[in-house]
Amino acid sequence: MQLRTHTYDAFRRHARTYLEPAIIHSWTEWQTQKLQMLSVANSVILGGDMRADSPRHSAKYGSYTTMDVQTNEIADIQLVQSNEVGGSSYMEKEGLIRNLDLLHGSGVKLDCIITDRHPQIQKFLRERKITHYYDVWHVAKGLSKKLKQLGKDKDCALVKKWHKSIVNHLYWCATSSVSGTEKVAKWKSLLNHIQDVHSHSDPAFPKCLHPLKASKDHSVVSTRLYLAAMHFNENAERPQWKTAKGKLMYRLLFPKAKRGGYNVKQVKTEPTICYVLDLMRLVFEEIIHDPLPYLDAVQRILVPQDLCAKLDRPSMDDAVAEHVSWFSQGGV
Repeated sequence: MQLRTHTYDAFRRHARTYLEPAIIHSWTEWQTQKLQMLSVANSVILGGDMRADSPRHSAKYGSYTTMDVQTNEIADIQLVQSNEVGGSSYMEKEGLIRNLDLLHGSGVKLDCIITDRHPQIQKFLRERKITHYYDVWHVAKGLSKKLKQLGKDKDCALVKKWHKSIVNHLYWCATSSVSGTEKVAKWKSLLNHIQDVHSHSDPAFPKCLHPLKASKDHSVVSTRLYLAAMHFNENAERPQWKTAKGKLMYRLLFPKAKRGGYNVKQVKTEPTICYVLDLMRLVFEEIIHDPLPYLDAVQRILVPQDLCAKLDRPSMDDAVAEHVSWFSQGGV
């Protein structure tokens, strides 16, 4: 189409000068209000987890997010770079520590936190005497893997037929119980149920309830995370679409992991982007006229050294000389 557009370097220059300061300013303002609300709340329950920018143990960045599970809003995001903590395997704990330190410094009193079963986090929360619960999704995922492996044994082929029901039972135990004792009793009842025995010796659950037979720059990564959090929070509680007759709308999904099973999902209204309009107003009415105060706020953010900062960097002449020498020896 012969259209002219700006180069990536030009885009990054404008982003550093205008867009990134606007995003950080808006996120900080929103987060300050959120933390003030949490500091006076009667009960604060958070869920936390980390997401890395690449799988396994080669990640450069890890973003640890804590969410207020009662309002379904993100409370904080901490971006950790692997060389800050001695390796990518330590990023998750450090991200959680930074989250909790910010909450504590803002006067937020935490009732409990829900995370995965990361050993370092278990130990840290135990030592901090913070009430810790496991995310049932992670527990179910681990159980599912073990059942799948067990079902491959020729003497345990029946496990395949019960696989989905056992995992569903785990979810039911977690969501339908009010105490740890009740959860354990319901979980142990599974063995009886599989054998068609529906009365149990544990008084906490004496019988079944069912009817019979029924690397980018640090600033780039952090500002994109803040932008994603702002979008999520604005659209966290979107209403469900209704038909012209007022009937709620749903749709069927067939995820690959369910191997032919399906999920029923609500059809929500279209997401809004009011935060984008606020950012545009901030950029064009304030930052573009006087960017220095906003740039100063960005520059005060501590940015860890690059991963290669501690490596010995030879001079270009030495590197070229060694390169030429190596090839000369190889050609002899």
